[in-house]
Amino acid sequence: MEKSALQIARAAYQPKLPKALQGAVKIKEGAPTQSVDNQEEIKALFPNTYGMPLVEFEPAEVMDATKMNVGVILSGGQAPGGHNVISGLFDGIKKLNPENHLYGFLMGPGGLVDHKYIEITEDFLKDYRNTGGFDMIGSGRTKLEEVEQFEKGIEILRKLDIKALVIIGGDDSNTNACVLAEYYAAKKYGVQVIGCPKTIDGDLKNDQIETSFGFDTACKTYAELIGNIERDCNSARKYWHFVKLMGRSASHIALECALQTQPNICLISEEVEAQDQTLNEIVEHIADIVAYRAAQGNNFGVVLIPEGLIEFIPAIGRLIQELNDLLAAHGDDYKDLGKQAQREYILSHLSKENAATFATLPEGVARQLSLDRDPHGNVQVSLIETEKLISEMVAAKLDEWKKTGKYVGKFAPQHHFFGYEGRCAAPSNFDADYCYALGTSASYLIANGKTGYMAIVKNTTSTTDEWKAGGVPITMMMNMERRNGKMKPVIRKALVELDGKPFKALAAKREEWAKNTCYVYPGPIQYWGPSEVCDLPTKTLALEQS
Repeated sequence: MEKSALQIARAAYQPKLPKALQGAVKIKEGAPTQSVDNQEEIKALFPNTYGMPLVEFEPAEVMDATKMNVGVILSGGQAPGGHNVISGLFDGIKKLNPENHLYGFLMGPGGLVDHKYIEITEDFLKDYRNTGGFDMIGSGRTKLEEVEQFEKGIEILRKLDIKALVIIGGDDSNTNACVLAEYYAAKKYGVQVIGCPKTIDGDLKNDQIETSFGFDTACKTYAELIGNIERDCNSARKYWHFVKLMGRSASHIALECALQTQPNICLISEEVEAQDQTLNEIVEHIADIVAYRAAQGNNFGVVLIPEGLIEFIPAIGRLIQELNDLLAAHGDDYKDLGKQAQREYILSHLSKENAATFATLPEGVARQLSLDRDPHGNVQVSLIETEKLISEMVAAKLDEWKKTGKYVGKFAPQHHFFGYEGRCAAPSNFDADYCYALGTSASYLIANGKTGYMAIVKNTTSTTDEWKAGGVPITMMMNMERRNGKMKPVIRKALVELDGKPFKALAAKREEWAKNTCYVYPGPIQYWGPSEVCDLPTKTLALEQS
């Protein structure tokens, strides 16, 4: 493998561990736990893994030389730091006993079911330490939900004498980890399952998980790009830049990037939903700011838009829900009709309110909502070019206002979508350390016989020495939600809290940012230099922990 100069230098970086994980380790158990909601239903579904205590690691005098082989899976979308979770897990089990082996299942959970794996050795691992991406073993989106999959999995786990499986993923993947842990515990198969919290979207967090790994790096990567655009914008002084950012289910990335770069406008999906805003109200709000800045002689600006915004606009959310049901039930009647006939079919079958919403949408967006579905039959929101839709509607509004003299200026939009640019970036020092500590924690959860737990690291705004490592029962984070028409146990997503400190910090400043040019240019992620530059957590984490 050809390496860049950065990768060679980065390979020498030794991630820092919390004090409790630096030597021999023992566990301290807390009080029994319960799920965040629907306690009776969750307890009935997970009788073997419900109510377990929180676990914290403490330094010990000596540690047993535990013999165990471990399997690891990367599940779902990529996030910076995944390779360091595997590095921490590898070093952790080798420290426990040099005879221990680590096996990586290839291309996600499907590798477990299809018995595709590789042994991870020190020689193999050295090329991947402190690197971004999931290319060490690949990832996939196979859901582990069926008994047949669990049974296929146990065949290969027994063949390789694997004592425990570590699933590195987001809320859905960790829900599946919990289901698998429960199944193996109920069957007394003797295989433990441990989860690790991953998602750049930042929506896997709660009282126990301060942040999901990858969020820090992805936001810093996007913030660098936004800062570059802001500087260009402030130099050319003739473009409005509409930037769509990843985050379908929550707006944490947009909020963090706004706090880092101070754009003129940052939309927050959760606020749009809470205020029952219409698409037209959002457009008018942006057009007002464009017109104000034009009157000051500033025909330029930057707008941040979360990827999932469309679904959070209540009227469109209701429309999408009815469209999903309609097309699930009558998709066969619909799919062979011509374009115009399809539009008429939908308008005639929707409720009056939703038909009115559908009729107001630009044709391209209406078509995307009614045609392109993902494998689960849902609208592919990420395909909707929300940034272009909004800028086109703003342009139309400004044209109206020009006729009455309400707007005098030039509106020249530019469009960007920052998604894949951040998912596989080289992990920041924070994510390199955090992920290594998560992997090390997973090894000690296994050594202490735990299953159905997620590895956690807390107190992360302090120095790494002061971080606290441990585990949380996955059932503690679960509730019942409707998925594809059925009630299912899932880990509750963390949305942006409108009464939380990060959002309040944005709300306090956004009027000033809208009217004035207050851009901040954070620059690239720093790996070397003073700690106050290189080891900063995200502003979101700093505000939440303050």
